[in-house]
Parts: sequence; C-alpha cells; structure tokens
Amino acid sequence: MTAGTPFLQVRDLKIHFPTDDGLVRSVDGLSFGLERGRTLGIVGESGSGKSVTSLGILGLHNRRNARVSGEIWLDGKELVSASADEVRALRGQKMAMIFQDPLSAMHPYYTVGQQIVEAYRVHNKVTRKQARQHAVDLLGKVGIPQPDRRVDDYPHQFSGGMRQRAMIAMALSCDPELLIADEPTTALDVTVQAQILDLMHKLQQEFNSALIIITHDLGVTAELSDDVLVMYGGRCIEYATAREIFQSPEHPYTWGLLGSMPRMDRPVAERLTPVKGSPPSLINLPTGCAFHPRCVFEERTPDGLGRRVLPELAEAGPGHLVRCHLPAAQRRQIWVDEVKPKLEAS
Repeated sequence: MTAGTPFLQVRDLKIHFPTDDGLVRSVDGLSFGLERGRTLGIVGESGSGKSVTSLGILGLHNRRNARVSGEIWLDGKELVSASADEVRALRGQKMAMIFQDPLSAMHPYYTVGQQIVEAYRVHNKVTRKQARQHAVDLLGKVGIPQPDRRVDDYPHQFSGGMRQRAMIAMALSCDPELLIADEPTTALDVTVQAQILDLMHKLQQEFNSALIIITHDLGVTAELSDDVLVMYGGRCIEYATAREIFQSPEHPYTWGLLGSMPRMDRPVAERLTPVKGSPPSLINLPTGCAFHPRCVFEERTPDGLGRRVLPELAEAGPGHLVRCHLPAAQRRQIWVDEVKPKLEAS
C-alpha cells in the first residue's frame, strides 16, 4: 500500500437489490477512507444504508441477490472484484464485525468458547487446547468474570451486556486490523453501554485497529469517533471530523439529528425536535435532493434546485464535505442565526 493511502478505501460503492417492486438502491455511490488507529462513525436513520455498507465491506451479501459495484480497498487488496474465498480468508483475520444482536449472531447450539475456538482455529494452526486457552484469555480481557468457567456456557446463559462482550471477544480472536461495530450498544442499559464503549476504545488503542461505529445514537458517535459520515437515502450527505459535525454542521439533516438528541448538560427547556416526515423509499427516491421533502429550508435553495437536481458532495472546508444546494455562506448564516441558538436553548 502506497504512502498516504488509507488502510480502508471505499470508492463509489453501490449496493442494489432487485425486487418485484423495483430496484432497492440501499447504497448509491458511497466513498470514504479510514486510517489505522482512527474511528469513523457512520450515522443516520434506519434505512439509510449504514448496515448494508458494513456487510458489503465484509463481503457478506449474497452475490446472487445483491448487485455490488465500485471499489473496496483493504490494505492494498481490492474486495469487490475478489472471489468469495479470498474475502472469506480475510474475514476474521484482517477484518471482523460486532453484530447488532449477539443472541441471533451467535449459534445457540454451541458454547461461547466453542465459537471463539472455531473462529481462532480457522486462521491459526494451533491445537484445540491452545485455542480454548486463547478463548478464556479473551473473555477475561473483555471483562467477563470467571472466564475459565463461563467459556463453557451457551449464549442464552449470558446477559445482554455479557453477550455483547463475548461477541467482541469473538471478533477480536484473530487481532483484526479493521473492526466494524454495528449498533454495539442497542438494547443495553446506559451503564452497560458506557462499559462497552470504554472497552472498545481501550481495545482499539491496544491493537491500533481501524474502527467503524455504525449507529443512530449521536452520543455514541461523540464518545468514540474521530470522523463522522452522515448517511441519508443510501448516500453520504455530510462528512467531517466529529468536532466539526457537533460544533459547525452544515447540512439541514445533520441539524435535525442534533436537534433530536437529548442533552444531559443543561436543564431541558423544550421538547426534543424530531426531523419531520419519514425516511425516503430506497426504491423511489425523491427527485433532486433526497432530503428536500423534509427540509424546512428547501424553499431557500436557488431556483428550486433541491426539487430537481441531485446536489454534488462538495467541499465546504478542509476535509468537510456537504451535499446541499444551499450556498455555503447561507448555510453558515442559518446555523449561527437560527439553528444553533435553538439547539442551545433546548
């Protein structure tokens, strides 16, 4: 891999699914890069294409049902054109995933230890005894008490938080250089959420892995991410550092997400402000900007472009990309004069 090339590079990724009702454009021209040791947060509502993107990177879509195009480069290896066997050899060793629901992701008929042992032995020539000890060590590392005993328990014998820790141990069994966490704290209470996030941060620092956090929870994004990619309708609509996304966002949809996030650092003066309307159908996306039917600033776009023309993903500043027809100066003025004061008052 040449100097300056990100460890993970996604270029114009498209993942479409033919159905009887039409073509579902789940991901439609997504590009981003990620370096080792850094964390990318991918945020957006349900149906925006976040999880489909992660499964596409790991090559987990059925190629008979999904149309995948574009390029996915992982440490100099292109994955879209690679064979299923080549991608399978990289999964677990080079890249791994923490799934949203560990109870359904883990096999109910095998113990947690057996599943970690299997994942480890696929890529390492070790005895079953050595692999079992590795599984015990991993369970201890992720904070599961009495790992030498719990290694023989089944997934249903673990609590939600413990199952998530076991899933993290399985994902880390071969020290992957890319780790993707899909809604890693969903359905966990806030105390366990904080423990899981702290654990993931520590493990990333230890292994210097590239980490993708997929979530609709902006609090999780703020806690872990170096950079943030905001998705809507299968496309990236804003990309910037986490600091800029939370302090100087430029897309009306990002403003809406921030307005719907509860604040714990000040008394609540008003009810949360949801983003009006519903996410678009990925079969029949609106013409022009996919967000325009829900955008309260759509009428301010020049010549009604929002309804007619898809905006390009353009640079709003160094490393800050935005897909919006509102002129940059106008967006910043709206943020400073209208949106930010309302958020600070809520």
